[in-house]
Amino acid sequence: MDDSQSNLASALIEHLDIGVIILDAELRIQYWNEFISQCAGKALEHARQQPLIQIFPEADTPHLSKILAQARDHGLHVITQWRESSHLIHLPYMPSGQPAPSVLQSSLLFPFNDLNGQQCFALLLYDTSEFARSNEQLDAALKALSSKQIDQAQLIKKLETANTQLMQSEKLAAIGQLAAGVAHEINNPIGYVFSNLKTLASYVQDLLRIIDTVDTAASLDELRQLKRSLEYDYIRSDVEALINESEDGIDRVKKIITALKDFSHIEEEEFRLADLHRGLDTTLNVVNNELKYKAEVVKEYGEIPELECIPSQINQVMMNLLVNAAHAMDKFGRITLRSGHEVDWVWLEVEDTGKGIEPHLLNRIYEPFYTTKPVGKGTGLGLSLSYNIVQKHHGRIEVSSVLGKGTRFRIWLPVCQPLAVQLGGVAS
Repeated sequence: MDDSQSNLASALIEHLDIGVIILDAELRIQYWNEFISQCAGKALEHARQQPLIQIFPEADTPHLSKILAQARDHGLHVITQWRESSHLIHLPYMPSGQPAPSVLQSSLLFPFNDLNGQQCFALLLYDTSEFARSNEQLDAALKALSSKQIDQAQLIKKLETANTQLMQSEKLAAIGQLAAGVAHEINNPIGYVFSNLKTLASYVQDLLRIIDTVDTAASLDELRQLKRSLEYDYIRSDVEALINESEDGIDRVKKIITALKDFSHIEEEEFRLADLHRGLDTTLNVVNNELKYKAEVVKEYGEIPELECIPSQINQVMMNLLVNAAHAMDKFGRITLRSGHEVDWVWLEVEDTGKGIEPHLLNRIYEPFYTTKPVGKGTGLGLSLSYNIVQKHHGRIEVSSVLGKGTRFRIWLPVCQPLAVQLGGVAS
């Protein structure tokens, strides 16, 4: 096929009112058309070379394995009608960006060879709702399905409420585990502020003696002698140092209390523009005592824009990753915080020099209640809830780990949330 034919074919695919996804032999995404980008609310550039089920987890079903085996092993064109499954891949938006109504999805999966002779797969997704409505029996089935979807939506709403409560419980549990460290962080500056106040009280008594003596001293020399005996010059210089030190201590306490207040938000469920670097610094204030005895924290922040998110939830994700990094250290190490900006995406990264994660465990780390930590060190919900938070923000988490060298988590978040989220609905 020459360039003109290739361009013609590409133009045709981009203007089809059906979704087209091209996969390699390992089901890694090579291409999809604009229809998929608009209806999924996901960008192709960040999905390319990623496994299909990582970008669309809902497709990870026995049904996909079955039709893939038919296409791969027998070279069949496998059609999935809407009666068998309401959808293979969830496309929550219309091409206009508006929330999609109830859609009945059919699909076609077939194998083909690329120009190098390598096996690939094409997955076509199309809406058959209008066809179903044209048939009375199918329309009745559609209405029944719609009723079930309403029930399902109500169940999902209940699950979201339970998930919110669970998330808040985990947030408070994490703070509870850090309570001793936070108490130490507060007690230390309070201790020396209290000590400084006692010293200042003594100095005030001496200064009052000097002031009172002004009215009763027989001579100026007597007053000067009293100032020397009470070490007035030393008191004058030390008072300033004590006040400055006390102000620093109170400021430290204020920062810790402010950070805890940020983490205690229960009602915050609205997406808004936020400075992620400020959130990271707030998180570091909360977990400082957990980190400072385990690792040196290195900041390598890049230039990033403000983005739409629920700040307290992103802070919770970063707190979970930082605490996990500290717990991965058998000896004093280094934790590196990085950030960056690529096109319409921002990424945050936490890398440690800990013991690493065994390869066969990497696919289990997001499971609820799964943990490799000793009893009392974690609930097993930190990474699971972090994964859900990132999914809610239409982002993704990447992890890489080398035994004995450390682990790196990178979180990708879109700068702007899809239109449905901005209008008040959170797409799943």
